[in-house]
Amino acid sequence: MDEIKRAFQKVKADTDFLFQELDKIKTELSETRQEMIKICRILGQINEKISEKPQKPTPTQPPKKSAVSTHYPTHNYPLEALNPQNMLISTGNQGVPTDKQTNQQTDIQHQISSKIEENSIDNAAKILDSLDSIKKEIRLKFKQLTDQEVLVFSTLYQIDDETGPTNYKTLSQKLNLTESSIRDYVGRLIKKGIPVDKKRINNKTILLSVSPNLKKIASLSTILQLRDL
Repeated sequence: MDEIKRAFQKVKADTDFLFQELDKIKTELSETRQEMIKICRILGQINEKISEKPQKPTPTQPPKKSAVSTHYPTHNYPLEALNPQNMLISTGNQGVPTDKQTNQQTDIQHQISSKIEENSIDNAAKILDSLDSIKKEIRLKFKQLTDQEVLVFSTLYQIDDETGPTNYKTLSQKLNLTESSIRDYVGRLIKKGIPVDKKRINNKTILLSVSPNLKKIASLSTILQLRDL
């Protein structure tokens, strides 16, 4: 009996630890997401400030030249090219704008958004893998139960959901069984690793309930479906 009790306590402790780790992962994901959102907002503000800076007007006409004499000498001087107009668009790069600040900010925001999405997907995949492992463990535990044990557990789960923790007497009346039979079935459930909580009130009455951690993972219908697989 002591070995079985210690084994059950170990399984329960491992289950509680796993739930705590899942809660930590969820909290870290939420905090990381909030930080990345703040960074994106800051970058957006920087981008807006850059866009608001006044741009130098582009000259539409070449500068006026001073008047020159209409008399041209007969000497042949080599022709020289006109001074090139200062343009913001590089003609040597097929008209690509030379000012890249706005595009760079957009690229950074896109990279950060992509990184957030990638991390979220990876973390979500890890959580789903953990949940799959937990569901497999639940399925194996409930597979070993008899139909009568499943009936007792299901009744306890429903009463706990509707009115809260119950006692042996209420379960016996609900199932039309003796209290000693209910005690025996509850003891079997606990020995088989089913998370049923027993709490003694005033050193007399024992209240029975289903572990809240199990309820967080699977509803009663989900448990029964897993058992039937």
